[in-house]
Amino acid sequence: MAGSRRRQWRAALTGVLAGSLALLGAGCGVVSTEDDRRAAEELAEKHFPGQLRAVGARTLFPGSGGSEVSFAVTDDRDAVVRLRIDADAGTCDRKDCAGVLAEAKERARVQAEDFRTLRSAFDACGYEVVALGPTGTPPYVVAEFTNATVARKLREIGDCVQRWVTASGADSPLGKAKATYVNVVSPSVADRRDRGRDSWPTVMRLTRSDLLASLTEHAYFSASYEIGAGRVDTTGSARIVRPFRERQKFGDTVQNAVKEHLRATHPRVVVSDYQWIWRLEPGRVDRQTGYVLFCPEPQARGRCVNADDAALVTTDEHGNPVGKIRLVHDVREGTGMLRLPPY
Repeated sequence: MAGSRRRQWRAALTGVLAGSLALLGAGCGVVSTEDDRRAAEELAEKHFPGQLRAVGARTLFPGSGGSEVSFAVTDDRDAVVRLRIDADAGTCDRKDCAGVLAEAKERARVQAEDFRTLRSAFDACGYEVVALGPTGTPPYVVAEFTNATVARKLREIGDCVQRWVTASGADSPLGKAKATYVNVVSPSVADRRDRGRDSWPTVMRLTRSDLLASLTEHAYFSASYEIGAGRVDTTGSARIVRPFRERQKFGDTVQNAVKEHLRATHPRVVVSDYQWIWRLEPGRVDRQTGYVLFCPEPQARGRCVNADDAALVTTDEHGNPVGKIRLVHDVREGTGMLRLPPY
């Protein structure tokens, strides 16, 4: 009897699984993109005949229904039109599809023009843009930062940023910005990247999630440049952006070191596990400075939640403090914003 029940249970389970798989593969808009892509192509041909060519589609499940269909623009090899469409619902982002497609096409042309301005500025000073953030910025360029090269290369990239700002114009979002960023990856990491298909629009190739993942799975640098009245401080500053495990290891090392340092005067000190921004010391890639927040006494549940004290620390590349640790007090407005002094 027990064996019979087990066989019946297996048969029932098999039937449920088969039914679920059939539903998922039935083109019902859950995980299949076929119907959405077909509807998007028909929409494009109706409203923009001969102007758009579908080059890819990805499902939006489980975040939402439908798919994102990507189009190349026939007279602009850089532009990519991205349309979120749900064929079952007959809508695009819950709106009328014709209007959404027209807006997406115009947005693609603007983004492509912005990209060409960016690319020209960086090409002119010898730095190829190898990737873009999902929204078109920040750009990713290639350089080897060492103690001997980092100051010079930051200035060179800063010159590129100045060209970019000037070409974009004072009324552009970049021209009005107070700062901008450029991500810098090493040549060895960039050389291994998947460049994508030549048939894809340039912006599509450079904003791919798999490309960005391959560039950021190793430590890279984020260079920051301040902008004022259209002028860029080309000196710049930089910080290391580490993968999660490396970042945790670095944080544990410096936080434990600060805790040991403070225990002489604060035996019950609790160090916050929040990691502040660690900036490279000028002209160095093996020295970086940042804050470690701490509470002289434990707060709720033995933790340090609203720290009002901080230690300013310079470390080596592994998180070991180098030189004197400086304490800063009254760094928070009540339980609200931090007001850490610049460094």
